[in-house]
Amino acid sequence: MSDPKVYVDVTASFTTDGEMIPTSLVWEDGSTYEIDKVLDVRQAPSLKAGGQGDRYTIKIKNKKKYLFFERSPDIGDNSLGRWFLERKE
Repeated sequence: MSDPKVYVDVTASFTTDGEMIPTSLVWEDGSTYEIDKVLDVRQAPSLKAGGQGDRYTIKIKNKKKYLFFERSPDIGDNSLGRWFLERKE
């Protein structure tokens, strides 16, 4: 069985208030998708893949998706965290 989490590369911008806004992502097959709109951001679990993080409700090509940001537990690490989507069943 494949991992229910698909880790993806994400391009994000940052507002002057420090808010992180994802603008595009690269799926595991190398396809790049522009994020048309961020509809909501909140702390929420991934019910399909497990884990907890910042859940971004996004729109890509008029379809609603959940994009998660898992924060790194090591505050001294250069990595802030990782982005993932839930794999379709």
